Amino acid sequence: MISVEAGPPRALLAGASRRWVRLLPWGVAFVLCVALLPTTIQVLTADYGLNGGVASALAVAQTAPLLLAVVRPLQAWYVVFAADVAGAIALLTVDFPAQRLWPFPPMEIVGYVGLCLALGLRERRRTLLLVWLATAGANVGLVFAAPHGASGMSVLLTILGGAALVLGGALRERYEAQRRLAEQETISEAERGRRTLLEERARIARELHDVVAHHMSIITVQADTAAYRLDGLPPRVREEFTSIAATARESLGEMRRLLGVLRNEEARGELAPQPGLTRIGQLVEATVRAGVPVEFTGCDAEVGEAVGLSAYRIVQEALANVVRHAPGAPTRVSVSEAGAPGSARLIVLVVNGPPPRPPTAPLEDSGSTGHGLVGMRERVRLVGGELDAGPLPDGGFRVAARLPVAGTGTEAGTETEAGAGTEAGAGTGSGDDSEGTA
Repeated sequence: MISVEAGPPRALLAGASRRWVRLLPWGVAFVLCVALLPTTIQVLTADYGLNGGVASALAVAQTAPLLLAVVRPLQAWYVVFAADVAGAIALLTVDFPAQRLWPFPPMEIVGYVGLCLALGLRERRRTLLLVWLATAGANVGLVFAAPHGASGMSVLLTILGGAALVLGGALRERYEAQRRLAEQETISEAERGRRTLLEERARIARELHDVVAHHMSIITVQADTAAYRLDGLPPRVREEFTSIAATARESLGEMRRLLGVLRNEEARGELAPQPGLTRIGQLVEATVRAGVPVEFTGCDAEVGEAVGLSAYRIVQEALANVVRHAPGAPTRVSVSEAGAPGSARLIVLVVNGPPPRPPTAPLEDSGSTGHGLVGMRERVRLVGGELDAGPLPDGGFRVAARLPVAGTGTEAGTETEAGAGTEAGAGTGSGDDSEGTA
């Protein structure tokens, strides 16, 4: 049994890149239909002597399905094949000259060959073989009823139809082979890009582990052991060393989670609560212990995790810039909510004045990365907010962020610790010399 192609109809050559190629099957089918319909009626009536009504019905059945063949060639073949066989039988009822081709007149052969070409472009080998066997079988069966004896021309349809099926099938398979090759090349290119990315991530992880994590570990050990190595430390100094060790351990924890994700693409890292609005107060306290007078005003707004994390990282980076570029400058941190429900905005404001005295030496001898404010802007953009940052006339600096409380940006509601570390790593140590100094 010949199988029928499942799924929605799709025109032949519909996947071609050029428009004229996509329209070519429709144009050929239309030309064949318009040319063969009147020709078939004329030949069947004038040359073969068939009744005009029967000839017209056969002509329509043999040519009109050629338009359907552009979309569903197998269904069109069912109709045309049945009409051609019926036409051969109908010609047995009339007395036509012996020199006329039978069982299939020339115009039927032309239409049938075009239909076989369309079949070859669409159907599988098994279907094409069954179509050719059905054509050959019908031709052999009709030979026994030939009114003027068997003739070599009676097998013409079988030969030409088979050639068209083979040609169409070869073209289809060549196209499929080229398409699969193009897909494999695309996949290979994507795999090469992915492998390059993984190699770069592994290199970054090695550098972070060998340099940053190493130095942070030394800081932690020195701060933890300072009380035992140094005699007579005042309680306030001991508390300062304890705070330094705690901050270093927290940074090491974030670094380890980041390294885990960088080394393994599928790793999610250690699950840990993300810092948010409730942690900004602790961040301010740590900055005050570093010698920066900070005035903090917070709020208990209900925000998404992505918005809360962005607000925390923005304050973190802004205070880090104050410590680096304006040590001792009076600073004000404000987090508030403004706007009507549904369109409320979280306002994050960090303003510092000029430092009480110019730094005697740069805090970082190697210079800054210059990515602090860039990272802020990226975070604000991801959650659909706005950022305004720049120097003040009195020598201070101002950072103001307006974040949607509902988090309407493209950033996911939950951010992995590695992602936070990648974007906000500057928040713990990379200022923006080009845009933010006091």
